[in-house]
Amino acid sequence: MAKQAAKSTDNTTRWIVIGMVLLVVVTGVVFSLFSQNSKESASLAGLDGTTLKPAITSTIDTANGSPITFDNGAVTVIDVWEDPQCPVCKLFEDANGDYIESLIREKKATVRYHVLSFLGDESVRAANASFCAADEGHYLDFHHALYAVQSPLENSGFWSNETLVNIGKKIGITSKTFADCVTKGSKVEIVKANYDSMSKFGVQGTPTVFINGKKWERTQNEFSLEEFKAAVEAA
Repeated sequence: MAKQAAKSTDNTTRWIVIGMVLLVVVTGVVFSLFSQNSKESASLAGLDGTTLKPAITSTIDTANGSPITFDNGAVTVIDVWEDPQCPVCKLFEDANGDYIESLIREKKATVRYHVLSFLGDESVRAANASFCAADEGHYLDFHHALYAVQSPLENSGFWSNETLVNIGKKIGITSKTFADCVTKGSKVEIVKANYDSMSKFGVQGTPTVFINGKKWERTQNEFSLEEFKAAVEAA
């Protein structure tokens, strides 16, 4: 009887321990998911109040590496090579993004965005989503939004397909076509084409910018709108 009682006690203790372990694991998972959702919500909150600008049509220029191209027939041609996760690309965008968009909308330059993906899977997903946004006529809006919420750490897990769809929703890209394009990775072949074209055009890192085929080099530690604008106007 004593042995049976002891065995019963051991079984009870074992189940209590197992139950406590499961509780800790489940609590940890729930907390992790809650923290991730809270982190995403907090990060995307910076896009609150954003409204889409008028749609603008772009094309894919296969002859020049398959970039997202705004061809206005202008004499000045600007090629921007960038990876959405690249922190220095964000600095370039913060300094010059609005100016480049004005050149596009005012038909003062043909601009080609080569959206690269060499920094990892999250870059592939973000680049794919960028091409999806281009199909909606809102690449520029999405492009600005990506840099506005860019994670300070590369491949941190932040840029999931779900988050990328939510970024679109935040700024007003709400179509099922866009969401399906993002989640299905419908543009990965074009993303790969952009990546594969780097060596052909002598691009080794990002951001790399060409103005009328000539590589632009900044002369200061920080990106200067005045310096970049002067280089474009001189071309």
